[in-house]
Amino acid sequence: MVNVNDIKNGMTVIFEDQLFIVLEFSHVKPGKGAAYVQMKLKNLRTGSIVEKRFNSGVKLEKALIERKEMQYLYANGDDFNFMNMETYDQIDLTAAQIGDAVKFLKEGLNVFVTFYEGEVLGLELPDKISYTVAKTEPAVKGNTTNNALKEAYMDNGLMVKVPLFINEGEEITVSTKDGKYDSRA
Repeated sequence: MVNVNDIKNGMTVIFEDQLFIVLEFSHVKPGKGAAYVQMKLKNLRTGSIVEKRFNSGVKLEKALIERKEMQYLYANGDDFNFMNMETYDQIDLTAAQIGDAVKFLKEGLNVFVTFYEGEVLGLELPDKISYTVAKTEPAVKGNTTNNALKEAYMDNGLMVKVPLFINEGEEITVSTKDGKYDSRA
């Protein structure tokens, strides 16, 4: 059990039989009345975000989340196969468990899969991933407007807007936060 006064961003807690991660917290001492802690919590199972107010002195149960580094191997329909690089155990995750991260997966990519008591909560991608440009149109001479972008399709099928100077076969890095072109690899 952890006192709400000792809560920090990124902690995982159990509240009302649900698993939450603390996104934000603030200790509030109003001029009148007792102090309290205001928290923004994200449900790790549903993804919903709630704001809760706790009186000082309330205790919450701390949840121990396990992060295992795994490598993405292949897709089999809507199932995606990952392998633990230490034990060589393999698990299958569905597209629903992975969420929006599905579009960034490519064979051989190392990710962190998060577990709570054997239950898969999701996966964490690296901040930036390198891809090979599989298909893009060549730059048109004279099209030199500022920040001109064109569509490029990566080796895994992901479409990214890239600058005009990027050609097929080049390695680029893409941000997994917003899915935008970052730089040449």
